[in-house]
Amino acid sequence: MAFKTIAFLKAKPGVSRAEFVDYYETHHAPLVLALMPGIIDYRRNYVQADGAFAFAETPPFDYDSVTEIWFADRMAYDAAIAEISRPEVAAQLAADEENFIDRAKTRMVEVEERASPR
Repeated sequence: MAFKTIAFLKAKPGVSRAEFVDYYETHHAPLVLALMPGIIDYRRNYVQADGAFAFAETPPFDYDSVTEIWFADRMAYDAAIAEISRPEVAAQLAADEENFIDRAKTRMVEVEERASPR
């Protein structure tokens, strides 16, 4: 069974939506694929703030990307995390993120995905 993570990412102050998307697609996504072995699917979902449904008392969703990364299994995920935890790899990834992501607001979670029958 595939293993999935979701990351919530916010653009750095001063980085426009267009700049965020362009940098992510042309620089950061290829870097992530190069640095993290075992990714079998990698999707960036760019939030359309004006199309969101929310209850009146709900604060606005303030992330710019909901990123999904799939691995074949937990072992593949663990191997990828071990690789990007190596100091030289972690430094390379962090330096690139500093170009467009508010790193203090990044949240990454492991999820168990369930599909409903149609």
